[in-house]
Amino acid sequence: MAKTLTFACMHFTVAFTVVYLMTGSWLTGGLIALVEPCCNTVAFYFHEKLWARWSNRQAAQQSMPVGDYAVA
Repeated sequence: MAKTLTFACMHFTVAFTVVYLMTGSWLTGGLIALVEPCCNTVAFYFHEKLWARWSNRQAAQQSMPVGDYAVA
């Protein structure tokens, strides 16, 4: 949990600093630093769902025998 919290703090600091340096606005820097992680969290959720679906398809394809056909 400590690693997650320190990563969140680092992410907030980097986002704030980049936006502040680009705009010179504390307000804009703060707002972007708060909103951007929320958007990333939602995007990450959908990314994980798509990744799991892709991984399941890959596993299913690898478990199918290739060239094993029944001869009548």
